[in-house]
Amino acid sequence: MSLVEGFRYNLRGLQMGLRTPKLLALGMLRFAVVIALTAAAVAVVIAYHQEVLGAFWNRPHSAWWAWLWVLASWLVAVVLVGISGVLAYLAAQVLFAVLIMDLMSRITEKEISGREVRGPDLSVFQQAFFLMAQEVPRALLPVLLTLAIMAAGWLTPLGPVTTVLSAAAAVVFLAWDNTDLIPARRMVPFAKRFQLLRRSLSFHLGFGIWFLIPVANILFLSFAPVGATLYYVEKMDAEGHDAMPDASREKSG
Repeated sequence: MSLVEGFRYNLRGLQMGLRTPKLLALGMLRFAVVIALTAAAVAVVIAYHQEVLGAFWNRPHSAWWAWLWVLASWLVAVVLVGISGVLAYLAAQVLFAVLIMDLMSRITEKEISGREVRGPDLSVFQQAFFLMAQEVPRALLPVLLTLAIMAAGWLTPLGPVTTVLSAAAAVVFLAWDNTDLIPARRMVPFAKRFQLLRRSLSFHLGFGIWFLIPVANILFLSFAPVGATLYYVEKMDAEGHDAMPDASREKSG
């Protein structure tokens, strides 16, 4: 799968999502959940950032040092806002958004193939718990890798290179967060799913390029499950990459 194909599939997914009422409603709901949690976390940080700094450095009485304290206060606020935004996004993904994403994926699969290929029979609670558990490594891995690349840039003279690498890693994993929905739902082993990612890095990079465009990335992130499902059903299913047991396939429909 090429970079251009990834680019096109994400665009096709957005177009289909905007044309399909159910997908449009779910995409907007996913966006609202992420924004609400992020805004709440940022509001708390802004309200209490001075208290956080005060726990380590009391405000100086000298006017000469007070300005430095104020500057440090706002620098701490910026750092805490960044951290809280990432944590809020992870919480939204693990607790809420992954369930919305999975529902969007199911609807898309039925729309384009007329059926949903099911994995092993599980209760609604078991399915929800499994999906949330799958989201933890998918959400944490890109964050940890991106932080590691950024740290390498701070500690070495390779800053410009690591900046590009961290952005590329972030969009690849954001794309995988969506293309992994179907195989995770069918309970394909994590090792095989990660192997499929490594074999299609170019596709995932192309799929995730849209996430780097300010403003447009909001829409593409909200509807990415649609394009990712199109890709999986049209390409991966056709090549038999899910490796599902025959017993599970017989329950399709």
